[in-house]
Amino acid sequence: MKYGICHLSVVPCRAEASEKSEQVTQLLFGELIKVYEKKSTWFRIKHQNDGYECYIDEKQFITISQREFEAIRDAKPNVLHDLADVVSNKENGERMSILIGSQLSGYQSNAQSLKFANLEFELASKYEEKLAVLDKSRLKDNALLLLNSPYQWGGRSPFGIDCSGFVQLVYKLNGIQLPRDASQQAKMGQTLSFIEESEEGDLAFFDNEEGNITHVGILLDGNRIIHASGKVRIDKLDHQGIFNQEKNDYTHRLRLITKII
Repeated sequence: MKYGICHLSVVPCRAEASEKSEQVTQLLFGELIKVYEKKSTWFRIKHQNDGYECYIDEKQFITISQREFEAIRDAKPNVLHDLADVVSNKENGERMSILIGSQLSGYQSNAQSLKFANLEFELASKYEEKLAVLDKSRLKDNALLLLNSPYQWGGRSPFGIDCSGFVQLVYKLNGIQLPRDASQQAKMGQTLSFIEESEEGDLAFFDNEEGNITHVGILLDGNRIIHASGKVRIDKLDHQGIFNQEKNDYTHRLRLITKII
């Protein structure tokens, strides 16, 4: 086993070792991985944050030592809260955008720079350090940052995100690491008996005809929910499920509500 870190803004992770395989999740800048066997130009990897296993192209991460991996893993969480920020690779002066949810491990506030894997990045604009801290009151504000982001299967960024990736990213910004899939997230926290017991920031889960949980969203005040369906949108929620006023119909059947914090 080897260790690696994502040095690009966002990297697609595939179900199989092929560009034609479906994207099941994404890596964001600064996120850590464990690296396993190689298939052609692909590596099977495990995401350090949520344990998700998938395949990524060998050109889309860089290898780091176990010592550096552990140092970054154990450092204070510093997660980018802006929709996008710009960094430059000081070695060659190239610039790229990094996205909300990126991990700024090795960040030095006095120099507005960060370092890992023998690379040094300088933030091109002033960055206000915001640690990922447990604060339920910020969940709504973080969720609204992603409003109207287009839906994308396996996506975890403002430029394409799925329902469980949306929930995972919002909670990550608040210092809570959730599993990747909705069915896994539904096993976390405390299940509530009635919708009246819920608070803003709690999670609502929805099932299909077979009874499998396939959708998740974050509760807002006023019997509303914010979720990724076509785009990140706000709809009405009641005991039956999500009511889409544009369609004048229910689009998702409510299964359960959980309280994480």
